[in-house]
Amino acid sequence: MTSVAPGTSTRRVLALIRKEMLQVMRDPSSIALALVMPVILILVFGYGLSLDVQNVPVAVVMENPTPDATDLAGGFQLSPYFHASFTTSMTAAEEWMKDRKVDAIVRFRANLARELQLGNAPVQVIAYGVDANRARIIQGYAQGVVKLWAARKSSNQGGSGAGPVRIQSRTWYNDAVDSHYFLVPGLVVLIMTLIGALLTSLVMAREWERGTLEALFVTPVRIYEILLGKTVPYFILGMGGLMLTVVAGRYLFGVPLRGSLVVLIGVSSLYLLVALGIGLLISSATRNQFVASQLALVITFMPAFILSGFIFDIASMPRAVQLITHLLPARYYVTLLQTVFLAGNVWSVILPNSAVLAVMAAVLLLLTRRKTQKRLD
Repeated sequence: MTSVAPGTSTRRVLALIRKEMLQVMRDPSSIALALVMPVILILVFGYGLSLDVQNVPVAVVMENPTPDATDLAGGFQLSPYFHASFTTSMTAAEEWMKDRKVDAIVRFRANLARELQLGNAPVQVIAYGVDANRARIIQGYAQGVVKLWAARKSSNQGGSGAGPVRIQSRTWYNDAVDSHYFLVPGLVVLIMTLIGALLTSLVMAREWERGTLEALFVTPVRIYEILLGKTVPYFILGMGGLMLTVVAGRYLFGVPLRGSLVVLIGVSSLYLLVALGIGLLISSATRNQFVASQLALVITFMPAFILSGFIFDIASMPRAVQLITHLLPARYYVTLLQTVFLAGNVWSVILPNSAVLAVMAAVLLLLTRRKTQKRLD
């Protein structure tokens, strides 16, 4: 009889894998988590969530509608970042802000023309600051409109339109400044975590509750054969979710894949093994579906969403939280995905982060093997 390792039967392993695949196909909840949920996440994050700021409702206050004020106001009207509403009353603009009809106020004072002649014409920008990050972006865009208008006016009057220093800015790896370039790699992390940790922990815990594993324990099947039979089907599902997300990101949202597809599959395999190891370990330790699902959410899914660098910049977090993120596999996977998708095969980033994931996978799978004993407690 052929075997993949001493004492391991290939026939038994393949039978367990087939049994697990049939169970997945017959279980609506597993199909929903493995196939339907990734599609929903792709659509929600791809079309519903955007970190870009466009068409911001803004009140443009012209206390004295002079030609200069009207010309400057036209810059806000033509900008794709703003949807301008005009008024001559600051009081009316403040009421619009209180009623959340506008997110910013741009005020041109009545003496704008005279201050322009003196070379000192301040433009007041007031942003709705409940969302501090959005407020900063709006202020930056408003300053850009004013600076562009000032440069154009200086050029029309025969000036150079620039000072002694001229800044030429460029955004590397995301020239379009499109937030989808940032969101899609993070979405891959969520889908792989969802399939690898949450689904695996639920299925294994359910088998503990139903007594299916106890029935297997009285057969000649070995523990590592059972774990291998559980791991392979969900590994295949996870890689299928990866391919689904990559295709959607590439052809629906235009996210480039500048690195090698082989490298992407390799680093994703390492992270998926980590997620599977966490899911198996949780289910073996709890043996209860509800507890397993809650632990999987708290230990894997929520940290992958909040503390991995997917949404929030790790460098902006408190020092203590930054130290905690080093224990989270999702942190290293997000870094790998952003590098492979947007920068390419940067081996100085890929190799150390992959090594950390490999060590985590080995430790988790070893702990799972030690925790899962072939005995009835």
